[in-house]
Amino acid sequence: MDDAVVSPAASAPAARRGARASLLGVVPLSLVFLVMILVPLVLVVDLSFRQFDYAKGIQPGFTLEHFALIVRDSYFLEIFWRTLWFSALTTLICVAIGLPQAYILTRMTPRWRSIFLLVVLSPLLVSTVVRAFGWSLLLGPNGPVGIAAAAVGIDQLLYTPTSVIIGLVHVMLPFMIIPVWTSLQKLDPSVEHAAYSLGASRPLALWRVILPQAMPGVLSGSLIVFGLTASAFATPALLGGRRLKVVSTLVYDEILSELNWPLGAAIAIFLLLANVAIMLSYNRVVERSYKRSLG
Repeated sequence: MDDAVVSPAASAPAARRGARASLLGVVPLSLVFLVMILVPLVLVVDLSFRQFDYAKGIQPGFTLEHFALIVRDSYFLEIFWRTLWFSALTTLICVAIGLPQAYILTRMTPRWRSIFLLVVLSPLLVSTVVRAFGWSLLLGPNGPVGIAAAAVGIDQLLYTPTSVIIGLVHVMLPFMIIPVWTSLQKLDPSVEHAAYSLGASRPLALWRVILPQAMPGVLSGSLIVFGLTASAFATPALLGGRRLKVVSTLVYDEILSELNWPLGAAIAIFLLLANVAIMLSYNRVVERSYKRSLG
């Protein structure tokens, strides 16, 4: 027979070999994930439950004292609230700026799109510390933005929440534009033209046709921006100064200044749990809204 029929018994060894090859291919990545992420995280969690004495250092034994201190101390709660507020406001501004920019990118010719994509991604080629120092020069009393602000009655921009938000938006904006642009790449232009031909105005077409298609990108971009902003260190430290603390600078102070490693680890774990809870809730709300708009 010219067309050989492969029996299930004969194909079973080949399937098992393919499964073993796939498993072997996953093992290196799993080991990297285990060593680089899970093991340090487990060590930090273990450290957060250790007892601490300023005279003797880290002590053996299990305690919830550090987590209880975070919950009941208004100093820590204020810093957590400030961090989450910075993250939410930065995410909102990035959505407001990044969504129109991503839409404009989809309407450009390939040549101009490549140029503007390079412009969007170029800040990622520069260190965050360098960008923060650049903003500190611009927003300082002798910088052009600081001088312009003083001319309209604003005494100081540097070391204020405004300067921190400006720096964070500059850092995080590419992480919003790229996911939204990727989502809009799947949109067929004829769908938008069909909406216009049926009498829809441009705002209505943007609201009912373009925005629902961009929502997956907005969701993923928002989660990325919020998570990265909540854990950002260099930008808040350099543009906010020592008085305007966020959780990341608080962890730095507790570990390297106070040498209270268990408390610093507990603050970091508390931020991780808060981030996960907020992002899961946000994901559920946005997905429900997206499905409702499609329905």
